[in-house]
Amino acid sequence: MSDLLSELLATRDVLLADGATGTNLFAMGLEAGEAPELWNTAEPKKILALYQFAVDAGSDLFLTNTFGGTAARLKLHSADKRVRELNRVGAELGREVADKAERKVVVAGSVGPTGEIMEPVGSLSHSLAVEMFHEQADGLKEGGADVLWLETISAPEEYRAAAKAFALTGLPWCGTMSFDTAGRTMMGVTSSALAQLVESLDPPPLAYGANCGTGASDLLRTVLGFTAQGTGRPIIAKGNAGIPKYVEGHIHYDGTPALMAEYAVMARDCGAKIIGGCCGTKPEHLRSMRDALDSRPRGEAPSLERIQAEIGPFSSASDGTGEDPNAARRERGRRRRG
Repeated sequence: MSDLLSELLATRDVLLADGATGTNLFAMGLEAGEAPELWNTAEPKKILALYQFAVDAGSDLFLTNTFGGTAARLKLHSADKRVRELNRVGAELGREVADKAERKVVVAGSVGPTGEIMEPVGSLSHSLAVEMFHEQADGLKEGGADVLWLETISAPEEYRAAAKAFALTGLPWCGTMSFDTAGRTMMGVTSSALAQLVESLDPPPLAYGANCGTGASDLLRTVLGFTAQGTGRPIIAKGNAGIPKYVEGHIHYDGTPALMAEYAVMARDCGAKIIGGCCGTKPEHLRSMRDALDSRPRGEAPSLERIQAEIGPFSSASDGTGEDPNAARRERGRRRRG
């Protein structure tokens, strides 16, 4: 299988990823608490439409509807015996959309956290985590995914387990963490720590970075933290479309297409090579991001003051790299992407 993502990274200045999964599926009728992965077989036309949204908006890659596709996640919906099937079909649907596109588009097999806490803090062993990630990754590979895409991870132990599983599968991979606790992940990982972690893995990811978290401003600050490490490895920025607000019984993200266009350009200037959106990011946001990246010249890395002035205030004073005893608080929950 050809490594399409490496080819595009080598030949394009910047790549546009996709937007939210959950936000767009909820708009199609997904109910709260329902497993999106079940729609791969129950509502395939809607999943095809989800993928097509990204391609039509100009994305160079999109993630499959398999974020919660491990046995640990699917067990909550009595579907843990369907891991291979649901992941395979999610990738097959993506393959169908990508193969008919008029340009090269990467199908990235989405792999989210297990939702369990790993040893020594929790009970999930490294070997069992590897087994679960391997099962999911094999299904994505069978369905035709070009690359495996780990996202919204908080613990380094889980990141390592997924990397081991992906190595067994033989597909190239990318991996992001969610920096949502004063510049750190919920398990205390800093941007510099992740940059160092990825270089210790064999094989390392093709690209790494941050997704979800709090607002786009915080994510840009994290990207600057990655860039400061100077590893040269491509960086991923996949920020939320603004800040979530509860409006008339629903979660609404206040980021406009214009704001996300500014975010995309700033992410590129901060050093990101793959830029997309996470929660709240709809096709209209992606179209504005595509237009901005194509029409506006590359500039200098923005200052923190400029990021705050144009994108919005940071959620915390700390970027996570200093001594902050409260930054590493441990929480059991994991948010579902999008």
